[in-house]
Amino acid sequence: MNKAISGFSKLSKEEKIKWIANQYFSTPTEAVALLKNYWNSDEKIQKLHDEFIENTITNFYIPLGVAPNFLINGKYNTIPMAIEESSVVAAAAKAAKFWSTRGGFKATVINTEKIGHVHFIYKGDVSKLNLFFAQNKSKFFSETESITTNMQKRGGGILDIVLNDKTDLLPNYFQLHATFETKDSMGANFINSCLEQFSKTLKEEAHNYALFTETEKEIEVVMSILSNYVPNCIVRAEVSCPIEELEEKHILNPQEFAEKFVQAVQIAEVEPYRAVTHNKGIMNGVDAVVLATGNDFRAVEAGIHAYASRNGKYSSLSHAKIENGIFTFWLEIPLALGTVGGLTSLHPLVKLSLEMLEKPSAKELMQFVAVAGLAQNFAALRSLTTTGIQEGHMKMHLNNIINQFEATDEESILIKKYFKKNTVSHSAVVTFIENLRK
Repeated sequence: MNKAISGFSKLSKEEKIKWIANQYFSTPTEAVALLKNYWNSDEKIQKLHDEFIENTITNFYIPLGVAPNFLINGKYNTIPMAIEESSVVAAAAKAAKFWSTRGGFKATVINTEKIGHVHFIYKGDVSKLNLFFAQNKSKFFSETESITTNMQKRGGGILDIVLNDKTDLLPNYFQLHATFETKDSMGANFINSCLEQFSKTLKEEAHNYALFTETEKEIEVVMSILSNYVPNCIVRAEVSCPIEELEEKHILNPQEFAEKFVQAVQIAEVEPYRAVTHNKGIMNGVDAVVLATGNDFRAVEAGIHAYASRNGKYSSLSHAKIENGIFTFWLEIPLALGTVGGLTSLHPLVKLSLEMLEKPSAKELMQFVAVAGLAQNFAALRSLTTTGIQEGHMKMHLNNIINQFEATDEESILIKKYFKKNTVSHSAVVTFIENLRK
């Protein structure tokens, strides 16, 4: 059967669903019912969700949870987290509570510089191009004034523009490297609008530049686009306390724990196989808050993982040390976030999440996100170096297995009671359910 279709985007949502159901499902009516079951009963909210993307057929739900007791820079916060993975929210909350009695988290924004480029091809005398840029640099600023006026009123705008010679990487490849301050907005549209104007100015001024030959005047702009790599938009989060204060239920020998914890981090610093999993744990916390607050977690992921490779080898984002009897654990990550514009002003749950965080500035949100990542990493490493990761994770995963086998309320009570004292594994739970039903 030919499953190609022309004009799909012009169909109504009902027509799209009907076509998909008939083309791909053995029971079309059940498929349609499932898709409609996830529509929001409030037509206004559903229409809003329908218009976020193209060819919408339904909503895909991810749980929104909260991790309380985060003491950050002396103030308690409850952090919203949108994520589907078991044990992530519980681990963050546990780490928050642990550090709330040990001084809490300290968070600092080191820099907030964003970056964008005009990538272009120039075939000619490089010294003439350098002179051209020096003589025309002010025009790149003046000809974007209509775009930057509002941003400048908020204290942002274009910070600088430099000409980069990249001919060692590709023949005739140059770029305008621009830096921006976008205050509380992530700034993607603002940056890209500025860059596209730069490219127009570049081509027009080059075409009229008397010192260029006819060939040199024909500058070819390949593309104008922001970069999601923001190594100068950095936030630091850390925790520290005297080693003896680390003692708790699972940490009976705090000195031994601290040393083993530092070793675990050092392994992630030198071994990429471990570093990837180590950093994935950090991103469990980071992405969950980024998603809950309507920011672009794909951009954040790409930028952070590039940062983890900035020294030529993929390495840990977090670090730990013992110095003069003090245990310190910290991370520094690049984060380009916004609290105005985009989904932050449209999605009802995003607005709720930001209100829960007491309407933070972009800098404050950077701190919340970094702290969530550090808390997640601490919780994982504490489990790995003490009881092992599976004990806590599988107990949290137990609900998923119970739901998978559609256990009744009575069965769920018996299953949870049994596995309070027994090791949870998928096969063990399945066997217990089968025996229960015999």
